[in-house]
Amino acid sequence: MAIRIEQGRALASASIERWFQDERDERIGNIAAGALLGFFLEEIGPSVYNQAVAQAQERLLQRIGELDIEVHEDEFGYWRKVDAATRKGRKG
Repeated sequence: MAIRIEQGRALASASIERWFQDERDERIGNIAAGALLGFFLEEIGPSVYNQAVAQAQERLLQRIGELDIEVHEDEFGYWRKVDAATRKGRKG
């Protein structure tokens, strides 16, 4: 799956331009910044993407493991309730 950032591409390129100016005191044009961004997305993007998917999968598996705790209902509790109410009625 190709990694694309259509909506944030201009902001990402501008950020690369600024980084070069601020950190390296070099000017890089928007075409070069866009090319560098494209390289990062193609070369490094899949690693970041795969790690994010693995983290999301791990979190979902944790939540699934907790599902029985969150939505658990006690079984066969009718007679416990009746017996408790009967005992309470005798005391009062």
